[in-house]
Amino acid sequence: MLDYLKRFLIAGIMALCVSLLFFGGKPQASNLDKPIDWLWPTDGIISDTYGTRFGQHKGIDIAGSLNTPIIAVDDGTVTKSYYSDTYGHVIFIKHNSNLETIYAHLNKREVNEGQRINKGQIIGRMGNTGESNGVHLHFEVHENEWTFEKKNAFNPALVLGEVEVGNLVQASEEENAQFVVKNIIQEKSETTAEESMAIHNVKSGETLWSIAQIYSTTIEKLQGMNTITDTKIYENQALKVPKSKNNSYVVQEGDTLSSISVRTKLSIDELKNLNHLQSDVIYPLQKLNNPNK
Repeated sequence: MLDYLKRFLIAGIMALCVSLLFFGGKPQASNLDKPIDWLWPTDGIISDTYGTRFGQHKGIDIAGSLNTPIIAVDDGTVTKSYYSDTYGHVIFIKHNSNLETIYAHLNKREVNEGQRINKGQIIGRMGNTGESNGVHLHFEVHENEWTFEKKNAFNPALVLGEVEVGNLVQASEEENAQFVVKNIIQEKSETTAEESMAIHNVKSGETLWSIAQIYSTTIEKLQGMNTITDTKIYENQALKVPKSKNNSYVVQEGDTLSSISVRTKLSIDELKNLNHLQSDVIYPLQKLNNPNK
């Protein structure tokens, strides 16, 4: 009898080892036993993945431009659509697969609780609301339902595909044809826009706001042009900026008439005459006439 129990115990341990090798020690969601064909919820660049921040990050972050369309990854019903102090504008959708998806930090919600949603339908716009550091979508998947402890959360990559930070993802299926066409048009316009871009080397003390003022643009536009999700910049960083469309030069921190003279290929006297300057004193964000631009 004792010998029989030993053999049974050894067999059980071997079976456990084989199962761990087979599954790679990763938690498996029972709902993934069935094939799931989901769309990516938006177009953008992966800025964070599941399980980071000491295991506290229970989703995938996709960075993009403000108001980029957010779509439903599959058919389902909106279970929640509200504003949260942490998630910002957030939408919860329950799917036929018994999985629930969460779309957080939106700038705008375009669906209501109880509404039936089709796969690929636009449900909101990408934003930077709640506890967020830059324009992006925070996307979560939960088995059965979302809980405050997020005990049912699992890696969205198990359904959508493995990704790494910096990877470009795109929602591009037939069910989402209008979204695809819109982004193709956007890509063409962005290609044209590349021709009207310039490079700004960040100087000490500058901020995205001050640089936006120099080039008559917005912080959001600069973030989109440079694929950054927050407002942190560093000295000597090369930022893409819009080329000036007028014949002017905006004085930057540290500029002098002498340095501007070298840059514009105009003499100091020419600069002073063009701008009716009585002295060599200039100040940051001052606009100077520059016929060479």
